[in-house]
Amino acid sequence: MGPIARIFAIVAGLAGGAVFSQAPEFTQQYRQRIGGAIDELRVIVEDFNRQAAQHQLDRQQALNAYAQSSDDFLRDRGVSMQSTITRYEKLQSQQLKLGVAAPVAKPFVLLRNADDVVFANTWRDFVPGLPMSFAGLVWGAIGFVCGLVVAALLGLGARRIIRKRGVYRQVPRA
Repeated sequence: MGPIARIFAIVAGLAGGAVFSQAPEFTQQYRQRIGGAIDELRVIVEDFNRQAAQHQLDRQQALNAYAQSSDDFLRDRGVSMQSTITRYEKLQSQQLKLGVAAPVAKPFVLLRNADDVVFANTWRDFVPGLPMSFAGLVWGAIGFVCGLVVAALLGLGARRIIRKRGVYRQVPRA
């Protein structure tokens, strides 16, 4: 491996390390957003449950009342409320899984079942952070190795193309 190839490999490794080291920070910012979403959805769901209880209904009975209504608006409102409750429960489940996961595993937990809206908003407002945690170090090392592998594969591919085209022949200098 020549000096230029080594420099390229190190730069690729450092770039990979810098990118991957942000996975724990992104996950942390996602967790903060998911907490805010849960707090807001909790207000809506608890209010719905309270109103149902005031009419001697449990949540499912109240949703069934919406579903059985002859009014299109009320049926649609019931579907919307069921969707809100489902999302609330899904976010709570994900928050619990993120809370118990090992720090290095949290980005995998996030990617396995991310909420599209929260993920998109987190990505839009993401602010990179300096990885000062063990998880940031591990992800940075993983990224560094991935960058080296990508650089090696690109170098291998480039060498094969050059050999096939016979570029190794001496080119006269002008």
